[in-house]
Amino acid sequence: MTESALSSPAKKLDFARIFSALFQPHRTFAEIAAEAGASWLTPMLALSVSAALAVFVSGYFKARAAMMGEVQLPPDWQYWTPDMQNNYMQAQQATQSPVFVYIIPLVLSLAGLWFGWLILSGLLHLGSTLLGGRGSIGGALNIASWASLPFLARDLLRIIFMLLAGHIIVSPGLSGFANGIFLAKLFAQVDIFFVWNVILLVIGFSLADGLPKNKATIGVLAVVLILALALAGAGASISTLGGTLSS
Repeated sequence: MTESALSSPAKKLDFARIFSALFQPHRTFAEIAAEAGASWLTPMLALSVSAALAVFVSGYFKARAAMMGEVQLPPDWQYWTPDMQNNYMQAQQATQSPVFVYIIPLVLSLAGLWFGWLILSGLLHLGSTLLGGRGSIGGALNIASWASLPFLARDLLRIIFMLLAGHIIVSPGLSGFANGIFLAKLFAQVDIFFVWNVILLVIGFSLADGLPKNKATIGVLAVVLILALALAGAGASISTLGGTLSS
């Protein structure tokens, strides 16, 4: 859908739209597609706040566990070699300061959120264009941001779980069913909120770029799969490197 003279200006901040974007996506994404200008600030701010809260709550329980002599093991721990496990335990003892517990995870989380959004938007716009879509990069930024709101719900549920359980989440997503470091990293990304995000992306790009549902689905799934595999590969490499570094 292209911008027209009848397009309404987008609000910079519209937190009331968050609920409708999640539960009334067809109407909401049609409105977003018809608006002139950027509307991505609202969802990105909300996601930044939820990501920061999740980091601080997780950091609190990590710090408390360390004070009690407990160490939370990574979900792919069973696939590590004995040397990797020993090096990990030594590294944990050296990284208990607030900088390692709160600051660095916060910076990495926010950087991953914002840069990931930019990369996702760019790739989705490229895929849509190749499939015949008529959208713009600005529209892709808007759609990708609003379609990411399921991760806001996931952050909030994870925070509630950690507060009730009194510990961090050890095996996120489907990582508990994985066999191997790479699959553990890949499956950790997959849950109901991930599927929800994909559905919203399909709806959004179908409406905003004038794509048939089948083409929008193909484009979104291709991009999401590529990014998921890239993230899993990077995560597996980092885990292997971190475990093999000598003390």
